[in-house]
Formats: sequence, structure tokens, C-alpha cells
Amino acid sequence: MARFDGRQADQLRPVEIIPGINKFAEGSCLIRCGNTHVLCTASVEDRAPKHVPEGEGWVTAEYSMLPRANRERSRRDVSKLKLAPRSAEIQRLIGRALRAVVDMQALGPRTITIDCDVLQGDGGTRTASVTGGFVALALACRWLMEQGLIEKMPLKGYVAAVSAGIVDEQLLLDLCYEEDSHAQVDLNCVMTDRGELVELQGTGEGRPFTVAEQQGLVQLCAKGIRELHRLQHDIVGEL
Repeated sequence: MARFDGRQADQLRPVEIIPGINKFAEGSCLIRCGNTHVLCTASVEDRAPKHVPEGEGWVTAEYSMLPRANRERSRRDVSKLKLAPRSAEIQRLIGRALRAVVDMQALGPRTITIDCDVLQGDGGTRTASVTGGFVALALACRWLMEQGLIEKMPLKGYVAAVSAGIVDEQLLLDLCYEEDSHAQVDLNCVMTDRGELVELQGTGEGRPFTVAEQQGLVQLCAKGIRELHRLQHDIVGEL
């Protein structure tokens, strides 16, 4: 089948990561995955949550879509006096994904909060947030080292994420909105640069799917994530 935007089945949308987009944040970037644009900022606080063991740090995330990030205006969470369930689920995913590559003892008793604000959504906002959020986190950790606040880089590796799905019985990488909205199967994959899986979120939207199809989707995601890691490395460098 011909894809909506003319890509090959195993091809990512054009990806651009612009670092240092916020001069006040300890780390920041703007990530553009096709028409999905997410602003990611990392803020450092010199205290850790109470549940964290003494001497260790913590990494957490918050996620939000701006009111006109989609085709129709959505209400801000604050106007509803509670966080939308979708936003809560996505920000927990982002936090888990980033913590998977952080040495909390090396980070020390401080918290890094990654804010992921979707400026424009066209599918894959959670995966773009993980990929861009890692860059913002890494830049904040680099800042901590430059300030002499930590002795070594507390990151153990890279982490990135991408989606894949089955549309009209074809396995496709990095679904845009038009593909995602009528996908038979949708899968989000988070993976480290060592090829380790951090999280899989797979759903049979239109039909059940087989283990073989799941493996095929994961292989597609692994290819895309390797490309995303190279883009991250161009900005962050060696850890």
C-alpha cells in the first residue's frame, strides 16, 4: 500500500531535534517528528522525594497537550481541576522510560523533572516525548557536571521510543495520525541503545494480532530507534 505521506513501510518521518530551545532550563530541546512537535525541558531541584532512598535522586516527567495541538481545541487540564487520564498515563510512561537509564546514586539527592509539552500533535506524541525528553535530561546532567555538582555522568545509556502498527494488513513504522486513526494494531516501543526493551504497549484496535506480528513490529521499531539514537548521540555525545 502507498502510505499517506509517501514513506516506505520501514521509514521514520523526518526527525529534527533542536537543543537549547529554552535559555532558562538546565536542559531543553524541541523535537519534530513529522508534524508532531514537542517542547521538552529539564528542571533540576536540589531535593529528592521522600520515597527515594537517602543519597539518591529521582527523575520524573509531566506531559501536556496545548489546547490547539490537535485539529480542534481541547480544554487545559487545569480548567478541569484534574489531570486527564491520558496525560497521567503518558507522563508515567515517560518517567519510567527515562529512569531506566539513570544511575540514581550518581545523580545524588536531587530531582530532575522533564516537562513535555505538545505544541502540535500528529501521532506519536508519547514516543516523541521520550526521545526528546532523554535529550533534555542528558543536557541537564551535562550541566550538573559542568557546575561541579556531580562527579560523573549519571546516565547509563540512551533511550528512545517510536510507534509501529498494522494498517490495511501491512506493518508500518512511525504512524502519522491518518494511519494511527484506522490502524488494526498499534504498538509503542521504548528501547535502550543496547537493544534492551524498556516498555511495549501493544493493542489490537481492529483485530487481535499474533506473536509473529508483534515480533515484526518490534523489529521495525528497533530499526527506527537505532536511527533516533544516532540523532540523540549527535547532540549529546558520549556519556
